[in-house]
Amino acid sequence: MKNKIPTPYYIIYEDKLRKNLELIKKVENEGDIKIIMALKANALWKIFPVISEYIDSSTASSINEMRLSLEFLGKDVHTYCPVYTSSTFPDFLKGSSHITFNSLSQYEKFYKEVNDYNKKNPENRVSCGLRINPFCSVIETDIYNPCLPGSRFGVLSENMPEEIPEGLEGFHFHALCESSSYDLEKILEALKQQFGKWLPKLKWLNMGGGHLMTREDYDIPHLIDILQKFHKEFPNLELIMEPGSAFTWQTGDLVTEVLDVVENSSIKTAIIDASFACHMPDCLEMPYRPVIEEANADDKGKYLYRLGGNSCLSGDFVDGWSFDFELKEGQRLTLKDMNHYTTVKTNMFNGIQHPSIWWQPINGEPLLLREFSYEDYKSRMA
Repeated sequence: MKNKIPTPYYIIYEDKLRKNLELIKKVENEGDIKIIMALKANALWKIFPVISEYIDSSTASSINEMRLSLEFLGKDVHTYCPVYTSSTFPDFLKGSSHITFNSLSQYEKFYKEVNDYNKKNPENRVSCGLRINPFCSVIETDIYNPCLPGSRFGVLSENMPEEIPEGLEGFHFHALCESSSYDLEKILEALKQQFGKWLPKLKWLNMGGGHLMTREDYDIPHLIDILQKFHKEFPNLELIMEPGSAFTWQTGDLVTEVLDVVENSSIKTAIIDASFACHMPDCLEMPYRPVIEEANADDKGKYLYRLGGNSCLSGDFVDGWSFDFELKEGQRLTLKDMNHYTTVKTNMFNGIQHPSIWWQPINGEPLLLREFSYEDYKSRMA
């Protein structure tokens, strides 16, 4: 059946998704923490019924993400935005259980509105938090590092008032990106050194995202250990994590087809019916080279190719795959791990046909979740 699906298409595997969710639930239980899903990493709401069997809370950074969670995942939405506006903040109040502010000035601007809302709606009370910046860099790629000098994210300890502002109940930090438990340990040490005097006065601590606990080499016992130790130091705090990639890591692929092979300056480029710029933008932003199922796993194949996208952007290519056979028109290629931070970042530059999205249930044939047409492209500018 899969060989008959027209390319390009994304396909998500239920068995791989459930494996991740089971591990995440195990960490939540054994680490005595609350794990919520970051919608910025994956917003395929048609798979939310499976996710909600394990986790039904989310973190949102926009009105649209908040609404999507309320409609399809769960009513417990933890909201964080770099900046709120007077026109949208009332909507955030109505739909959020927690709201984190990026700066003290934003908190001061909106706290009275939160306080008034909580007095009128005690059964749907909103808890306020402040994003802090532990100023500890463990991320090598600058574009994903929120702790660089000059970062617009969070309050530095030197700018915190001596006393916690009235109504502030939690701290939030986000300093990781596809990181390990040992990276988290470094961040927590920096956090205690810089913000330790305020932690006993709070109700919760949100450790943000970037905890890639479903990666094969992630040290789960070590993660559980540091969480339990942190609990003993600060028993007053509810601990929260909001991983993104971990939920859908290695759960989906992008299947594409070679349309032509061209050569220039001894470089052979296989042009495919998908685009890195449009359908896999992280490959260019990070940058990174995705695994291709049909390529030589040891990079020792006889035939070396660059893969070129089908947009007119000159930089729409990634280098360096080798194969044990020559690539020809019609050859299908399976680009692995194309679910997290891929489907949410796609665009329709050049009006290129968008890949369809398929769901592979544990039992049965693949099911079509979404197919795109000219009308989707046209309506974006309507």
